[in-house]
Amino acid sequence: MKLIQNKWSLFMFFAMITLMVSAQSSISGVVKDSQGVTLTGVNVILEGTSKGAVSDLDGNYTISNVENGTYTLVGSYLGFTTFKKSVTVAGEDVTLDITMSEDTESLDQVIITGVTNPKSRIESSVSVTTLRPNTIAQSAPRTTAEIFRTIPGIRSESSGGEGNSNIAVRGVPVSSGGSKYVQLQEDGLPVLLFGDMAFATADIFTRFDNNIGRIEAIRGGSASTLSSNSPGAIINLISKTGKTEGGSLATTFGVDYNSFRTDFDYGAPIGDGLYFHMGGFYRVGEGMRDAGYTANNGGQFKLNLTKEFENGYVRLYGKYLNDRAIAYLPNPIQVTGTNDNPDYSDIPNFDANNQTLHTSYLTQNVGLGESGQLRRSDVRDGMNPISTSVGVEASFDLGDGFNVVNKGRFSSNRGGFNSPFPASVLTANDFLAPGGFGGSNGYASLQYANGDGPVDGNTIITPVVLFDTQLNNFNNFMNDIRLTKELDNVNITLGYFKGVQNLSMSWLWNSYLLEAAGDNARLIDGFDSTGSPVTENGLVGYGATFFGDCCQRSYDTKYNTSAPYLALEIEASEKLNLDASIRYDKGRVDGSFAGPATTPFDVNNDGNISVPEQTTQAINLADPTTVNYDYDYVSYSLGANLLLKDGEAIFARYSRGAAAKADRILFTGLDFTNSDAINALDFINQAEIGYKRGFNNGSIYATFFYAKTTEEGGFEATTNTIIENDYKSLGIEIEGTYSINDFNFRGGLTYTDAEIDSGANEGNTPRRQPDLIYNFLPSYSFGAEKQNNLGLSFIGQTKAYAQDSNELIMPGFVIINGFVNVGISEKLAVNLSANNIFDTLGITESEEGSIVEGQTNFLRVRPVPGRSISLGLNYSF
Repeated sequence: MKLIQNKWSLFMFFAMITLMVSAQSSISGVVKDSQGVTLTGVNVILEGTSKGAVSDLDGNYTISNVENGTYTLVGSYLGFTTFKKSVTVAGEDVTLDITMSEDTESLDQVIITGVTNPKSRIESSVSVTTLRPNTIAQSAPRTTAEIFRTIPGIRSESSGGEGNSNIAVRGVPVSSGGSKYVQLQEDGLPVLLFGDMAFATADIFTRFDNNIGRIEAIRGGSASTLSSNSPGAIINLISKTGKTEGGSLATTFGVDYNSFRTDFDYGAPIGDGLYFHMGGFYRVGEGMRDAGYTANNGGQFKLNLTKEFENGYVRLYGKYLNDRAIAYLPNPIQVTGTNDNPDYSDIPNFDANNQTLHTSYLTQNVGLGESGQLRRSDVRDGMNPISTSVGVEASFDLGDGFNVVNKGRFSSNRGGFNSPFPASVLTANDFLAPGGFGGSNGYASLQYANGDGPVDGNTIITPVVLFDTQLNNFNNFMNDIRLTKELDNVNITLGYFKGVQNLSMSWLWNSYLLEAAGDNARLIDGFDSTGSPVTENGLVGYGATFFGDCCQRSYDTKYNTSAPYLALEIEASEKLNLDASIRYDKGRVDGSFAGPATTPFDVNNDGNISVPEQTTQAINLADPTTVNYDYDYVSYSLGANLLLKDGEAIFARYSRGAAAKADRILFTGLDFTNSDAINALDFINQAEIGYKRGFNNGSIYATFFYAKTTEEGGFEATTNTIIENDYKSLGIEIEGTYSINDFNFRGGLTYTDAEIDSGANEGNTPRRQPDLIYNFLPSYSFGAEKQNNLGLSFIGQTKAYAQDSNELIMPGFVIINGFVNVGISEKLAVNLSANNIFDTLGITESEEGSIVEGQTNFLRVRPVPGRSISLGLNYSF
């Protein structure tokens, strides 16, 4: 009997074991990011158990021996939001693929911009924002500069098209155009040594496409000491490398505007530590405004190749950019009311949001070239950057705590800038009246140059100066090498930066008379009292006639910068990190520039000297001004970061830095061979205190800042004036994210109390500086795999003064954008995006600083583009 019982017990034991084994299954799948790229090293666990797995090189994971039941599957990976999903196991294997969403605000996100050694945001004593492609797409940007509008503290006046933008930071002014205190970088090196060179701003030579893995933006902080001419901020576009195989092919076209664009990229390991990435785009179309011709036509191609070794890597890369993009300059608009409460509205026959003064009647410009030869240019080329770059990046662990990093790049840059600038806006009667330009220069009547008859006296017209600028040579060489020694709790970095920037350009401007209309504006000819023409097919003068023939000129200068720097990082305790850095910049400038000369010249070769030809403007190369001076300055930065507890920290920093002038200082009447007489430097002193905290569903960052800017004056082409002010600003910058279920919220705002601190406008607010700029981006993900998402972005600012005189107000505005992305299959998605959904008038600058109250005024303003809707198809592989 006992034997039978033992056998029965043994049978039951094995039966239970068999049932338990048969009731166990596996959960497996592939882990990818939102772009379809597989992720290696993702931790995948069943919450509340000890079971889990790590994704392999192909993104695959498998959790074995899972008993029947319902679990919460959790995926976690540095730089991505935590993935959670309920999964039920019922005796069969389960396949569940995971799509990880990038967490651009994670406190564990590692940053490499503006720091000597890569570190997480929680450890760094700087204000930094990271933007990844999926976040960027949410704001439906149409240009690279529009992307920067979602970075807290950055004021990006993105109304100029694909380039020609004004970019400021934390109340530090846009005193003469471009991005004087904000440096644009590609893969850790400056695109150009100076961000505010007239008609050759850094954003003209920069394009965002699918090659970019992320954008990092550091404001203030160590930007003063870890690069030259970047005391306010560094915005760094960082390329994909192809370490993980993947790519995409995307086509986007305008629904309500003429544009067609194709993007592609692909990268993959080759083997033996070798991997590559390549990609680019090509775009063609009229653009967001009605130009009357194909105004955007060109593209970019980039390639990099990386070889990894046991103790480091070497990366070679290249870029070819040849793009033609329309340059939007001010549009005519009418204003009534008062300076404090103006009413902006469209003039007849012109939509300021959706039209432009560009016209098919003005596509060619003929005059004298730099050397006095006959020259013809094509206005349709617009901003035409042609850039070929080759570079190398290397990083090696030398042993014994030493590490060396070198980044070097040579860029061959040239091209052109061609766009009509309205010198004024007025009626034909006012133009012909005594004291008006026409009345003072023998004009008695006006007729359309295409034969449409006389111009009515109430017709609104615009004298135009065609900004035809030839970018002859903007080649540059940049190299940054740094050696770091790691001790027990101290990192010491010694670095050396070399930057050589050529600046050779010719201003070859002509003047025309044009009707202020938005649908192929017609050129206008003038006639004297005898009926004889005083213009030629709308051409008033061979030169900047409406600017007093000021501006035919040639620049040919070279800027050679050397900058050794030293940085210390001290881990004072487990929670306290200290850092200090100092930099010495020494610049050498040599070359020459030449101004205008007037000569009669038979430009059209008809044997007669017409009225415009009598005062043809040439460049006086026979009498150049020599440039030969030096400058030097010291920058420094001190910072501290205190970890209060996990996911919470405070930091503080004080910095002093400078930005050197390039062409903006020329033609100011100084002795350019006397270094002591050259005011080549503008300084910024900054202080900031910040708080950062991460929690389960989000994060928040707040930074109080103060900046004192001392400027020595720079030339502004559109006003032909030298602007010289000091400034101070005080404010707070807030950035945050929050996720709840399938909803995600991102946002930022910057409040700035800025003031002019010297000169006739002391005590006034700097022009175009709103008290508050903000962005808010809610989104929602849906679908079985959360492969679909939709969202909005609200980007706005409060009112601002048009000019430093603080008379005319530019109203505040909020631009609302939207997007919908639907995953048709695992690899194919369709997306619809709308920019400026409600066609809001958002004025970023005004040439006039005041109006005559109680009457209709015609002004020149630059508004952001109106509504544009695009549809795209993206295939990821």
